[in-house]
Amino acid sequence: MRDSNRLPRTGRIRGSGDGQVGGRDSLVYWGRERGQAGAPVVVSGQAYAQARPPRRGSARVGLARYAARLAAGASQRLRGGSGLVIGGRVLTAMAPGGAAVLGRGRRILLVSGTNGKTTTTALLAAALADSDPVGSNRGGANTGAGLAGTLATSDAHTVALEVDESWLPWAVRTTAPRCVVLINLTRDQLSRHHEVSALATTWHTCLADVPLVVANADDPEVVWAASGARVRIWVSAGEQWTADSVVCPACGDRCVRTEQDWACASCDLRRPTPDWWLEGSDLCSASGRVPLRLDLPGRFNLGNAALALVAAATEGVPVGEGAPRLTSVGSVAGRFSRVRHRDHDLRLMLAKNPAGWLELLGLMAPDRHPVVLLFNADGVDGRDPSWLYDVSFAPLRGREVVVQGRRAADLVVRLELDGVPARRVDGRLADGLAGLPPGRVDVVGNYTAFQAAIAELRRA
Repeated sequence: MRDSNRLPRTGRIRGSGDGQVGGRDSLVYWGRERGQAGAPVVVSGQAYAQARPPRRGSARVGLARYAARLAAGASQRLRGGSGLVIGGRVLTAMAPGGAAVLGRGRRILLVSGTNGKTTTTALLAAALADSDPVGSNRGGANTGAGLAGTLATSDAHTVALEVDESWLPWAVRTTAPRCVVLINLTRDQLSRHHEVSALATTWHTCLADVPLVVANADDPEVVWAASGARVRIWVSAGEQWTADSVVCPACGDRCVRTEQDWACASCDLRRPTPDWWLEGSDLCSASGRVPLRLDLPGRFNLGNAALALVAAATEGVPVGEGAPRLTSVGSVAGRFSRVRHRDHDLRLMLAKNPAGWLELLGLMAPDRHPVVLLFNADGVDGRDPSWLYDVSFAPLRGREVVVQGRRAADLVVRLELDGVPARRVDGRLADGLAGLPPGRVDVVGNYTAFQAAIAELRRA
């Protein structure tokens, strides 16, 4: 069997004397290049480095970076959190092009998708970490200010950045990434992201000049978006939620699914043959398999890990070397963390949209201990909670359920329709836990409710 730790169809080429490679070895991937399938494209090494703009010193950017670090540090001390957003705002106010300047000469990888991007970014950073540190916005500051703040406050040469779906075009233009990882595209924050296919089309356009994309082959929206890139590596990372990919993003006809396969009924868009796929908990390719042992639960996190490891492999980290490093990720920004609070052992989980709730309800289905559901509709949660009616809460039948949050009444009504009796409790998380028997409790919240619960538990 060939070496299972390396990407399929990769090799090293020697400079041709034309000034592009400069006589040095460079990693190439014989992938699916736009317009010429199978042609070698340099994705790392001297050729790509020379294609980037030269690093330019700027006293203004240097001063702005210093101020951004001061602001981020003060925010951390006074308010907690990462301070990346305020740091980024200071940087861009003082030097509007500062983020682009600070990104030059660095090894930058971007991760985007509706669900799983924070976890996938953490796993990617862990896989890339060896003797040198990896910069990342691990707290989830994934819009322009947070990305700029990360570039300003980190000295790392290698940077893995989580990017909000609608900010991906800006991030691509600003950072000139070596690789972009695409996880999925589903409905989220209906008041902000109106159409999933519109986002996919935006991605398709912005990825035209990206040298390499690692993408989920099971999501039609992602496949359509990634088809705009020069080279694609396809990973079968899974897609349990399929309601947002019924319509072909390329032509508007139906996407027809049969078991794991899918294809448009009219045009040529169809599921590509994966270069990497999961069999149980093993990550497989044509050259072999590597077992994945995670401290994170769920089949969806195996998919996140697969994408992270394949992206790390494009940067020279063999999959077999990167896989053991993933065990260092036990929780991500509080997600999946376990906390002892008085008489209860809490497992904390974030679910913010239909796809996320579907995944977590499936994860929780075998358990019978009580559940506390926290539900708001504030700011980043999205103001429209009507998507609750797209999710079946039947897996919670037979469990004791407590509902809290500013939109608790909406969720209680939704649960009642699925035959899940629930008790509404106003106040803090501690008030909701007070009436539950000692022992294990699952706590699931959408974004602002989850953050409030984390802050309360830290103060306790």
